[in-house]
Amino acid sequence: MRGVFVDANEALAVIFERLTKPGDPKVRVHRDPDVTADRLPSVLDGADIAIVDHTALPTEIARKCAGLKHVVFLGTGARSYMNPEELAELGIAVHLIRGYGDTAVAESTIALMWAAARGIAQMDREMRAGNWLREDGMQLTGKTLGLIGFGGIAAEVARIALGGGMRVLAWNRSPKSHAGVEFVTSDKLLAESDVVSLHLLLNDETRGYLSRERIAAMKSGVILVNTARGALVDEAAMIDALKSGHIRHAGLDVFNTEPLPVDHPLTQLSNVTLSAHSAFRTPEASENLIQAAWDHCRRIVGT
Repeated sequence: MRGVFVDANEALAVIFERLTKPGDPKVRVHRDPDVTADRLPSVLDGADIAIVDHTALPTEIARKCAGLKHVVFLGTGARSYMNPEELAELGIAVHLIRGYGDTAVAESTIALMWAAARGIAQMDREMRAGNWLREDGMQLTGKTLGLIGFGGIAAEVARIALGGGMRVLAWNRSPKSHAGVEFVTSDKLLAESDVVSLHLLLNDETRGYLSRERIAAMKSGVILVNTARGALVDEAAMIDALKSGHIRHAGLDVFNTEPLPVDHPLTQLSNVTLSAHSAFRTPEASENLIQAAWDHCRRIVGT
């Protein structure tokens, strides 16, 4: 069996090649992070395994990828790029990588929360424009953080927030427990949280989870942080709530449309802090990610 890393940027390519071991399956690194879906059949050239970082693999394109049996997706959000059920019907298994960037994403979540609470990005913009902006921030010690969804990333966020003196609530679709965290209904979480942070996987059940009704149920002046997936939130309702002040500030790393268009309404709001879907991007997380990708390839060949 052979594989192709179809859309490697230079940093990931270097790590992938460095972690190669004697006896590993033959995997060619295609250094083109901008490769388009229509080129994948020729890039794969009959390979059994496709390693995919961020390139869409529509089902109609997958049909043209002769020999393809496995897709190793570098992350958990494969559904944003392909339809795993339809690929399964073609005999193509999709393998996900979980946990590789839990600490990296959690730290970014905390950073966005603090930046939102103190208006750091807004002050930076104003000072660069010659304006000496000074406004009261929100002190987070003693405040309540609500985590919607509780996996590895949320557990790391809870660890850091508890260390910072915050009360931590969580809601999860299945029962869980965690030291120091109070698991509550979603209604209680929305009503009592000063900060709401999203940590759900995106699927048909969670798409649009933070609806206009749930946004209205949040405390007035709440901070919203999303480092999960943009489509978890009713974007229009969020923008309305930001304009009205019902949401004090949003710290967003993910969006319905990526890259975010320059004229997008979110770029026009002063009470939004934006980052470019980069919460997971640290050297440590990248190392974990590529090691896990190699582990998948070795397991696939061994089965």
